[in-house]
Amino acid sequence: MSQPPKSPSQTPQIEADHRFPCEQCGADYHYDPTRAALVCDYCGHARPIEGSGRHSRALQELNLDTALKGLLPLQEIEETQISKCSNCGSEVAFDGVDHASQCPFCATPIVTGTGTNRHIKPRGVLPFALTESQARAAMTDWMGRLWFAPSSLTAYARKGRRMEGIYVPYWTFDADTQSRYSGERGTIYYETMSVVRDGKSETVSVPRVRWSPKSGRVSRFFDDVLVLASRTLPKRFTDALQPWDLSALEPYLPQYLAGFRAEAYQVDLDQGFVEARALMDRQIERDVKFDIGGDQQRVHRIDTAINNVTFKHILLPVWLAAYKYRGQTYRFVVNGQTGRVQGERPWSTWKIVFAIFVGLLAAGAAGYIVALNEGAF
Repeated sequence: MSQPPKSPSQTPQIEADHRFPCEQCGADYHYDPTRAALVCDYCGHARPIEGSGRHSRALQELNLDTALKGLLPLQEIEETQISKCSNCGSEVAFDGVDHASQCPFCATPIVTGTGTNRHIKPRGVLPFALTESQARAAMTDWMGRLWFAPSSLTAYARKGRRMEGIYVPYWTFDADTQSRYSGERGTIYYETMSVVRDGKSETVSVPRVRWSPKSGRVSRFFDDVLVLASRTLPKRFTDALQPWDLSALEPYLPQYLAGFRAEAYQVDLDQGFVEARALMDRQIERDVKFDIGGDQQRVHRIDTAINNVTFKHILLPVWLAAYKYRGQTYRFVVNGQTGRVQGERPWSTWKIVFAIFVGLLAAGAAGYIVALNEGAF
């Protein structure tokens, strides 16, 4: 959908930077995953986040139809200062103290604070559970298993610049569905017949399928169908970071973003629902096949009524590193909750050539030994 329209008289103000001064020394607090609290970068003073620890309470959903009509209340809309990367197109909110930096997604130098983004506020946030050092250790371990990657890749993981903690935007959708279907149930049976093999007659059982018409209804409530709202990272990466424990979602508080970046969503709400609906339809088809039963199923038609569709905008934690090797950018992402790693990797030509050479030597040696043994007899 297009962004919700502004009200001329009640335009939301740009949200203040996610900076929180220390009560003791005035330096900036940052969110510490190990303590689940704000911790001062300078003096180490810790402050609990008021209103946190309520993830057991269900987060309030918003009505999809109301949002698509641009009728959300003004308190659900905000504007933030963002920086857009000219190389990969990412839109990331940076702290006000930053004036020039590198894009965390592709390592391209960018000037921060180049525009504003008006969007639906996050409803929930999944706080980082891993520190940067823990994420780097997970990435280094993962890279250590990539034998054909250049050695400089592992060296970068150990000595490279800091990984960036990024909150990546997602949509979640809830919906009630009722589906009517028509299809066929296939039941396998066997026919006995005679065949000739090697000049001999044999009796064999041949499987056949008997089809019978089947129709019925299935219903399902979908809870938190998760859709990536970013186009910056390859979807194969973010999909592979799953699963996420969404039961640990906290109501959105800016304190959780202290010391981290937050990416603005690039997939609008209506586009997100199209993807969510495709995910729902695939599950409904599986439900229909289960309901048809039998040994095989044919589905001819499914008519689905979908009601009470709600959504929320949430932020999920990802540690990110961008590595440039021979002029090309490679990215590595770590699930900030579980430590699961995904990424791109270059290939080391000399390691591949060396492995082939060793393989040929081994094959030649084996052949030589076989020839000697045969000559001995």
